[in-house]
Amino acid sequence: MASKFQAPRGTFDVLPAQSRARARLQAIATGIFQRAGYETIQTPSFEDTDLFERGVGKSTDIVRKEMFTFEDKGERSLTLRPEGTAPICRAYLEHGMHKLAQPVKLSYVGPFFRHERPQAGRYRQFHQLGIEAIGTASPLADAEVIMLLSDLLGELGVPGVVLRLGSLGSLDARAAYLEELKAHLHRHEGDLTADVRERIDINPLRAFDSDDDGVQGVMASAPTMLESLSDEDAEHFAEVRALLDAAGIGYELDPTLVRGIDYYTRTIFSFVCDTLGAQSEIGGGGRYDGLIEQLGGPATPAVGWAAGIERILLALDEEEPALGRDAFVAIADPEQRGRAMALVTELRNAGFSAEMDLGGRGLKGQLKHADRIGAARVLILEADGSAQLRDMTSGEQRAADTGNLLGEMTGGEA
Repeated sequence: MASKFQAPRGTFDVLPAQSRARARLQAIATGIFQRAGYETIQTPSFEDTDLFERGVGKSTDIVRKEMFTFEDKGERSLTLRPEGTAPICRAYLEHGMHKLAQPVKLSYVGPFFRHERPQAGRYRQFHQLGIEAIGTASPLADAEVIMLLSDLLGELGVPGVVLRLGSLGSLDARAAYLEELKAHLHRHEGDLTADVRERIDINPLRAFDSDDDGVQGVMASAPTMLESLSDEDAEHFAEVRALLDAAGIGYELDPTLVRGIDYYTRTIFSFVCDTLGAQSEIGGGGRYDGLIEQLGGPATPAVGWAAGIERILLALDEEEPALGRDAFVAIADPEQRGRAMALVTELRNAGFSAEMDLGGRGLKGQLKHADRIGAARVLILEADGSAQLRDMTSGEQRAADTGNLLGEMTGGEA
């Protein structure tokens, strides 16, 4: 039946078949995170707008073009969260997590919002999961978070994944490089798009992301950050690579790799999937050693990543099969409904998945429905009070004692 109402543009409904695939993904991720000591955190779906303007950066596309911002009834400016790291850093400061043993290792999953042009793998409401290790500058943390995302994609079986690795250097060391890059861009302004020209002096690194042919030609001869790393930054990056090598994680060095958020420093990385076309990144992140200080806290090094759930599922291009049921309780007489409910409850309380007919079907229809939902056994309650247990795989049927229902289900004594 059609309705005049539809999900808003750029959003979508998650139907049961897709929900099963999401549940599997999240269960695998939760297991990986917990084994590595990353505990779950949840932050609100909206935050003060200033958090993202200060943390993400006013010159970024996210802040300039993509945020859903509104005033509440108290005339406060609020924004639906477009990313997860700034809110987690806000929570880290607000709740005094700097007093805990460092690093504080956190994981999250939830919806995020950006006003983007909808297309496959890019939505206005989307879902991400991610991790953050806050309070350590060690290259070991960089390598660990990369390994955990690699483990997740590997266990899920995402095909055609490539890890691209780069470094933006520390904030102080990057300053001289940015002046060199700005000079290069100014020399070639005539070949740049208006958007790139506007941001030469506020965010020149974004020129590396342009897909314009003229801009790409200019950037082909541009200096790169990897060529300009300080000795300390180069040493950090070399150690990260050595740790990944030791763990057997392959990667491609990408001197042009940048991120769309201003807070990144030193190690950055992107996992891309060649089956996704233009929206090829399925997860990425890096180190953000200056973010908490930008938000008013003490200097606190940190590293993390986020991965798009929709993009991972798109790369997998599959749905989880329907979950079968352990049992279905069918009735030959409507007078048996109360007894059926009691038996279903007994089975569920014992840990079995069990259903009964809720649609008023006849016995034949109930058996068809039990087969449709993948019930392994059907307990048929006869009108005379007796019961039959049917194995839906073999078709064998025998008398059953409902007074020893759990024993009947397990084939032994209850």
